Amino acid sequence: MHTYAKRLASLLLAPLLSTFLLVGCGNDQSADEDHAKSQSLREQEERARQVADAWKGSTAAAAWNRGYYPMANVIQKPESGWRSTADKRAYETENFVLRGNLPTTATGHGKADWGNGNTLTRPLWGAKKAYQSFARNRSEGARLTVTGARLGTTTIMTSRGRASVPAWLFTLEGYDTPLKRVAVTPSKLPSSPIGQAPQGAAGGLRHVARLVGTAMDGRSITVKATHGACDDGPVVKVLETGESVVLYASVAGARSGACSSEMTEQSVKVPLRKPLGDRILLDALSGRPVPYGEPDGLSPSWT
Repeated sequence: MHTYAKRLASLLLAPLLSTFLLVGCGNDQSADEDHAKSQSLREQEERARQVADAWKGSTAAAAWNRGYYPMANVIQKPESGWRSTADKRAYETENFVLRGNLPTTATGHGKADWGNGNTLTRPLWGAKKAYQSFARNRSEGARLTVTGARLGTTTIMTSRGRASVPAWLFTLEGYDTPLKRVAVTPSKLPSSPIGQAPQGAAGGLRHVARLVGTAMDGRSITVKATHGACDDGPVVKVLETGESVVLYASVAGARSGACSSEMTEQSVKVPLRKPLGDRILLDALSGRPVPYGEPDGLSPSWT
């Protein structure tokens, strides 16, 4: 009887012991994954710190702080908005027709004025070049008609805050307010004091493609970050210093196995502890400033 009881106890305990062993293995695997994630995050943070330190007090930072770099769309829609869906579509597809004459006189130089005593003189685009920058399509269908242009001013967000700048004001048929195209040319982008991180290094860092918006109070920004088909989307973290805001991007839920190679951009809102102000916005992977860019391309600052 005693022997039978022992055998019965063994049979009953075996499944429980197997369960404990499985749970133990699962915990070990989870701990390994958590350790790997923590290690990757530390590497990303370290790279962000290296970028911030490299730019601090550098000649590149000094050149950036003296320059003019637009951080918003240099083409501004009529204040009244688009009259119809067809007109909006024509603008988005850059489908314009010119029925009139554009100024041909030399424009020379103009000033970006930040309103605090700081100004910068830069060469100006001519009216024809400015028109060609947004009128790249001459296909049939809905089109916007430009009937003339004159040189005026507008305001635009820049790397140094909001500035008043020269702009070409294009008259559109059927509209009381003009389509504006900033005329002042951006400064040359300074060479970065730090090179790009090697591929596959720095804890799986990804590229922050571009800035697409800044909150009115400057306490958050929206950027486009890249991710692949076998993950749960991009994650963008931030390292803030007094001189810079360094973004370091990665992906969540990356899965192994067969995966297509295409990359997708996704908007990510990034909160900041302090308003962005005139701090330089940097990408940890490339070590370079993050450009402003519309969905179909970068701003002229980086072309």
